[in-house]
Amino acid sequence: MEKIVEQGLLYDFYGELLTKHQRQIYERIVYDNLSLGEIAQEEGVSRQAVHDIVRRCDRILQGYEEKLKLIARFESIKGKIACISQLAEQLEAEGTADDGQYRLYGVKIRELSQEILQEL
Repeated sequence: MEKIVEQGLLYDFYGELLTKHQRQIYERIVYDNLSLGEIAQEEGVSRQAVHDIVRRCDRILQGYEEKLKLIARFESIKGKIACISQLAEQLEAEGTADDGQYRLYGVKIRELSQEILQEL
C-alpha cells in the first residue's frame, strides 16, 4: 500500500486517539501535504521536532492497527462485499437458466453474508 494512503487509513481509523497537537501536525503532513519545514515554521519548532512527531504518530497508529486490526477487518469486509456484488451481477446476467447455477450462487452469497455478519 502506498505510504500516504496507508497513513490516511491509519489516521481515519485511529487518529482520534492521538493528542490534539499530534493530530494537527499529522493532518498537515497527510492531508495538506505540507513539508516538514513548512510545518516547523508555522509551529515555531525545528524541522527535526516535526519529523519526530510524525514518526511517533506513525508508530502509535501502526501499534493500534497491530493490536486492533480494524483496517484488516475493513479490507476483508470490502473484499467479501465486492464478491457478493460480482455474484449478484452474474445472477442477473444469466437470466432464468434452469441449470442449478442459481442455487450455487445463492449458497455462496449466503455464506459470504454470514461471514460478514460474524466479522462485524
